[in-house]
Amino acid sequence: MDSGKTSYVDQHVTQLLHRRIGNILVLGAILFLLLGIMDYWVVPAFFPQFFRYRLIISVILIVLYLLNKIKKNRGYHYSIILTGTTLSAATIEVMVLALGGHSSNYYAGMNLLIICVIALIPFNMTVSVVGAGIIYAVYLVPILLFDTIHETRLFVSNNAFIIATFIIALTWRILSQRSMLNELSLQYDLEKEKSKLQVYSTKLEDLVAEKTQELTISEQRYRALFDNANDGIAVLDAKGTMVNVNRRFCELHGFEWNALLGEHYRLLEVESRQGEIEDRLDRILDGEPRVYEADHFTRAGGRIFLEVSAKAIDLGGVRHIQTFHRDITEKKRMQEELLQSQKMESIGVLAGGIAHDFNNILTAILGHAEILRRLSGPADEAAQRRIKTIEDAARRAGQMVSKLLSFARKDSLEMVPTDLNDVVKDTLELLERTLVNRDVKAVMELESSLPAMYGDAIQLEQVITNLIVNAVDSMSAGGMVTVRTALAAIDKDAVQHHPLLTEGDYAVLAITDSGEGIPPGIMDRIFEPFFTTKGPGKGTGLGLAMVYGIVKAHKGEIRVRSELGKGTTFEIYLPVSDLPVAEAEPIFYGDMAGKENILVVDDEKDVLSYAKEILEAQGYKVVATDNPIYAQDLFRQIAPGIDVVITDMVMPLVSGRELVRQFRKIKPDVKIIAMSGLETGSPAGERKEIQAFLKKPFEGVHLLSVVRRVLDAAQPRNLAEEADTPQTPQS
Repeated sequence: MDSGKTSYVDQHVTQLLHRRIGNILVLGAILFLLLGIMDYWVVPAFFPQFFRYRLIISVILIVLYLLNKIKKNRGYHYSIILTGTTLSAATIEVMVLALGGHSSNYYAGMNLLIICVIALIPFNMTVSVVGAGIIYAVYLVPILLFDTIHETRLFVSNNAFIIATFIIALTWRILSQRSMLNELSLQYDLEKEKSKLQVYSTKLEDLVAEKTQELTISEQRYRALFDNANDGIAVLDAKGTMVNVNRRFCELHGFEWNALLGEHYRLLEVESRQGEIEDRLDRILDGEPRVYEADHFTRAGGRIFLEVSAKAIDLGGVRHIQTFHRDITEKKRMQEELLQSQKMESIGVLAGGIAHDFNNILTAILGHAEILRRLSGPADEAAQRRIKTIEDAARRAGQMVSKLLSFARKDSLEMVPTDLNDVVKDTLELLERTLVNRDVKAVMELESSLPAMYGDAIQLEQVITNLIVNAVDSMSAGGMVTVRTALAAIDKDAVQHHPLLTEGDYAVLAITDSGEGIPPGIMDRIFEPFFTTKGPGKGTGLGLAMVYGIVKAHKGEIRVRSELGKGTTFEIYLPVSDLPVAEAEPIFYGDMAGKENILVVDDEKDVLSYAKEILEAQGYKVVATDNPIYAQDLFRQIAPGIDVVITDMVMPLVSGRELVRQFRKIKPDVKIIAMSGLETGSPAGERKEIQAFLKKPFEGVHLLSVVRRVLDAAQPRNLAEEADTPQTPQS
């Protein structure tokens, strides 16, 4: 045997010896304690004494086990196991002497010790004989010295049994040792051959690795691109069955990877588009790349809009289709909102133009009806009733025009810090009787710490009123309307879901009903003007259009969620204010008569004659003209005697704003009252130029109140010193 093999065998024998000795020591410690049960049943009188012996030897064997783990050296291990063997044999011998010496059947413990030490531990021949000799000597010598042998046959029989056990264990040890050495020798030879094969294998592996490196890199690149792509990717076979999908495709649709494989692509598309799939697949397989938009279902039951790019590819010589899916759901929603906004803006321009002319007509109708009522006198009751009917109809028409203007956003709003909670409370108080009559319960859930928001309280009341009235109409059998307010912070992430809003804090108004809900087919039309699902004579179709216009004019956003049979929620976001709630401007009450000089300019002759007659009836001296160009020349002549100018703001040839600037150049301190059928206020830059504003249509008392308030604010009133009206021609 060569030195390498000898070293290899010795090393493995030492390792095996170390492991076997450790196992035998632990086994011996356990057996000594377990065999104490035998003491309890066979010799109960000696059980306490023997148990102490057993406990002591078990502790010693455990200590030897720990010492055995310190190092791996064959001589060291021999000394450990021979020490344990000697002490174990001595412990057994003490119990043998206590129970009759040569006649005790506890001598069998020596047999067990011989089997454990000789048969199970890979000693060489010398150490095996020494170990067996120690065991036999520990048994025999004390008996010969301290015991009187009176049962010779039993004594000889016990010794013969111990010697036989030794011979059998030694024979087993010799055979086992040879087998172990042969096995280790063969194992060494196999290791050498294996090392040679390893050299050849390494060369072959290097060659294979060199040939497959490019393929591996290509596969890694493909897998990285496929799995980490921002777009969803699906690979289909020629029949449209999905054979592979990437992580993003699974995320878009909400399915696990293995749930999609083997399924047909058509299962993901909505029914309205499924008829296109077969034709599309055939074209792609024929080599025609396709880019199209698709509407897919998700696992949660929702829908996503996708832009799909598809192309035919070859995989292993078989035609497949690779499709890339980009989520454009948010883009589609923004496009729809932009389209809706543009549509509303276009209709709004038309509505605004119609409303301006209509308000002039209504002003004339309402004004002259008022004059006619005054002239006819209270005696003519039939005439008074007809005049009142005309006035009421004109006022209702004015309200409809106001809705049109609000929708068209031609009505400039009185944007002041407003308490939204107060607006909600006031509106619900006004609608209380309507709600009770329709068996509808209203619940308010208001945010107590809600800050003021920039808004027009009157217009916001219209928003709440229209939404609640619509909610009541959707609950024919009664129900509940919940009005909530809350504070929401729109940050950079939230802006992506609210594209019409900027970053900042918003007051949120939510109105929820338990009605029938809005059918999905008309959801995108509910804000269209004149669109209504109510029967003839039950709705104008302007309610939600006006709501939409007012919310946009407040630089807010309105959203709708609805489910058939479960109700609808309108959610409105309105920007908050850093200022406290504004106080209302006081209204003038008092004597509206006067003798001041007034210039009235309006291109509508009917409105002009109405205003002139109302003012003159109260003692004012009025110069009126329907020509704004002539009004400039006229004012140059009579400016010193004019106390106030009343002018329309929307006129042909010269606008009211330009006319005001010309009047200011001629007489900088002249008082100006503007009127229009479009605006309820004036831009910030013109507030110093205009002292008051009259919205058409208006009644005589309103006109007189505004005139008196402006004149009294200009200087203390002294009717005795008021000058007469200049004698100038009128147009």
